[in-house]
Order: sequence, then structure tokens, then C-alpha cells
Amino acid sequence: MKLTVIGAGCWGLTLAWLLTDNFENVTVWGREKDLSEDLIKNKHTSKPLEVQLKDKVEIISNLEEAIKNADIILNVVATSGTRDVCENLKKAGIKPEQILVNASKGIELPSLMRMSEVIKDVLPEQKLAILSGPTLAKEVLAGLPTAASVACEDIKTAEFVQKACTVPSKFRLYTNTDVIGVELGGSLKNVIAIASGFAKTMGLGDNCTGTLLTRGMAEIVRVSIQLGANPSTLYGLSGMGDLIATCSSPMSRNYTVGSMLAKGKKIDDILAELGSVAEGVKTSKAICELAKKLDIEVPVSSAIYEAVYTDITPQALLEKLMNRKLKEEERYV
Repeated sequence: MKLTVIGAGCWGLTLAWLLTDNFENVTVWGREKDLSEDLIKNKHTSKPLEVQLKDKVEIISNLEEAIKNADIILNVVATSGTRDVCENLKKAGIKPEQILVNASKGIELPSLMRMSEVIKDVLPEQKLAILSGPTLAKEVLAGLPTAASVACEDIKTAEFVQKACTVPSKFRLYTNTDVIGVELGGSLKNVIAIASGFAKTMGLGDNCTGTLLTRGMAEIVRVSIQLGANPSTLYGLSGMGDLIATCSSPMSRNYTVGSMLAKGKKIDDILAELGSVAEGVKTSKAICELAKKLDIEVPVSSAIYEAVYTDITPQALLEKLMNRKLKEEERYV
């Protein structure tokens, strides 16, 4: 079998490294300007993480050649670039029976579409699955164990990807048919991760972190249920599992953004220093727009939106959150 990874960023290269031995052929596609000489010649990169691929991995910038005869195509580009990539896949002759697996977590702006909706908008006949879960790249590259969800409305497709991409002792996959829940859990938790990094750097304590995760999860559930998700999915790997991992680790880019915001840094400077995409930044805008459309309160996400896009001070933001009108705690079970 052949695996093609679309996107030569940190997570794309990590997945290529992780799954190499599961496939006879592995190809990584990236834009020519994104492929360093070191990566092309030596199958190696040190930015933003150290990755050494095996010699059998092919690194190319020709998309038509990259997807030729591929059984599974992993989309690992930023959400803002997914529509363009799908348009290019269409031109490159992607076949409907080739399984496209989206591994990017986010919501398209300004359409507010989930990635599966974006992909189906461009490639309506495409076999499609979603990969999401607690998968911090640095830990995966260290060979530490984790698990994730493979979601597809067609369980047979999900099972095919599950079998092809499970790595014994390292990467355990579970199938799920709730595409909406898996996507939203993985996307919306990035905003709460920014809040977690913010709180940790401000020295607000573990009680505050526990509060943020719990109330942030409540927001994710409120919005996701209204959009058609199964509540139980949100307490699984792609929801609660990913939330805990991302909100607990400085290895998370979104957590790092929150930490830097708490130090008073501006978002443009933060993203320039980070040198890679932090999906929670744009997702904070998306969830606020979705919440307004659905008439749902999302105070934690709204606070992060303010932190990212306005000049509000960290202390003013904290006071605004803590002094909201008192209310009953909602229950979903």
C-alpha cells in the first residue's frame, strides 16, 4: 500500500515518520518553497522539531505524482489552506476511491465550515475520514504511546484506516461514526488550550486550571450538540482526551500562545516568534461567531477572542470572567 502525506509541516512529517513501516511506499508532498534542501536530500529537518525520516520516504512538490496510486492520503495542512489543497487535488486527478484522511483541526473562516464540509464542498464524491485525538508531535516522535479517533460515516472506511494506521505499542486508533463530534472536539479545544496557557503563566493556580478546563468543556459541548454532535463523543479521545493533553502541555502551540499573551505580548509578534500555525487563534473567532449564530454563551472562548484581537489587559480579562452573572451549572447526562 501507499501513503501520501499532504503537508510537510511538523505534524505531517511526524505522521510520515510514525507510519513509514506500515506502508510499502510513503510520499510527503509540500510546496517547493516549504521543502528545505536538508529535507529533500537527507530526509531530515530540525525546525520546529527534529525529524529524521527513513530513506524510503519520497519528498516531492509535484502533487499529481504524489497522490498517484496512493491508498490513503493524509491532509495535514493548516485549515486555512485546506480548500486550496482540495482544489489542487481535484486538478491533480484524485480518485473518489482513494481515502482522504483529514488530520488538521480547525474551522474555516469566514464560512464557519468544519474541514469535512470544506473537503466535501470541493470533492463531493471523495471517501473521507477524520483523524483526531491527543497527539502532541514531540511525544509521538519520542515513541511515547497515544491513541486517537478515526471518524467516518462509513464504518468500513474507518476500519480500513484504523487497521492501516495503527502502530503497535505506539499509536492505537478507535473508530467512530460521529464525524461532527470528532471534528468539533478537536477544533474547539484549541481555544481552551490558549486559556490554560494564559492562566498558568499568570500564576492563577491549579484550581483555576481545573475550572477553565471544565467550563471550557461545557462550552465545547453546548456548541457541538447544537451543531449535531453526539455528547458522548466529546468525552472521548478527540474531545476530553485532546483537551487534557493540549491544556496541560507547554509542547502545545496553543498553550504557548496563551502563555505569551499573559506576558503582554501581541498576537502578531507571538505568531512570528512561534514560526508555525496555532489553530486556536482563528478558532477563537470562529467559535464566537458560531455561538452568536446559535445564541449560546461561550465566556471562556469569548475571553480568549478578546485577548487575541483586542488590547484588554490580562487582569481585566480575569475580572471580567470571574464577575459574570451567577448561574446554575448545566448537566448533559
